[in-house]
Amino acid sequence: MVRDEQLKANWEALVTKLSDQFADGEKMDLDSIIYLIGLQELGQPHRDFKKDEKLDLMHIAICRLLEPYGYYEFDYFDEDGWAHYKVKEALPPLKAGEQTILMKEAIVNYFLESTYIS
Repeated sequence: MVRDEQLKANWEALVTKLSDQFADGEKMDLDSIIYLIGLQELGQPHRDFKKDEKLDLMHIAICRLLEPYGYYEFDYFDEDGWAHYKVKEALPPLKAGEQTILMKEAIVNYFLESTYIS
């Protein structure tokens, strides 16, 4: 239970900090934070993206977030600088709530690792 409380506290602190910095204080949701991570990972934050590219950004973020859990492995960067990952292990079947917790935990760990939060 303590781990869940720590995750919740870290998540709320992260959402507040990101929302203040990137959304004028309007609370960011999970998808918008994943998109933001995709932008960070691509390293091209100031360009316009087509709809399919936005989905690709989210895919890059999810692969990067789940890489430390052993589900994906970085493979290569293509000529346009987009990261490509290969599946190492299929994700187990998770209920929606379990998926959300896994992603929140992975996101918190990502930002702890980068020292954006402590």
